[in-house]
Amino acid sequence: MSLFEKQSCIEPDHPRLSIARQCKLLGLHRSGYYRQNYYSMKESSENLELMRLIDEEYTRHPFYGSRKIRDYLGRCGYKINRKRIQRLMRIMGIQSIAPKPDTSAPRKEHKIYPYLLKGMKITRPNQVWCSDITYIRMPGGFVYLTAVMD
Repeated sequence: MSLFEKQSCIEPDHPRLSIARQCKLLGLHRSGYYRQNYYSMKESSENLELMRLIDEEYTRHPFYGSRKIRDYLGRCGYKINRKRIQRLMRIMGIQSIAPKPDTSAPRKEHKIYPYLLKGMKITRPNQVWCSDITYIRMPGGFVYLTAVMD
């Protein structure tokens, strides 16, 4: 169930269930319900339609960013600016789950292990060994390739 479907399931005038209880049952934050109502009052019906389409495409492809969603909406017949999509995605509280820049930068709390062979002269066979393993996908399954070097 998408975010918009969850929000539309809530009945503000329900005789026995409060909005907070309905949100909890649906797994929706109460602030998200109120935020959606706040923005739906300000957004045009065209933007609400675009937000629904963006939500559906994001549900299918959570790794799509604003550029891919713009391309998708263009194929659907909407001529729309990427900045508008970015604004609508920001309002909806969604963003691509693809890795962001600098994700491989080490963090301060990560321990850096010393290179144990630094300064060591390797002069004979079997003095130093190394190995590696990798996963290879095959048409009928997979195999592991292991390499051991001395």
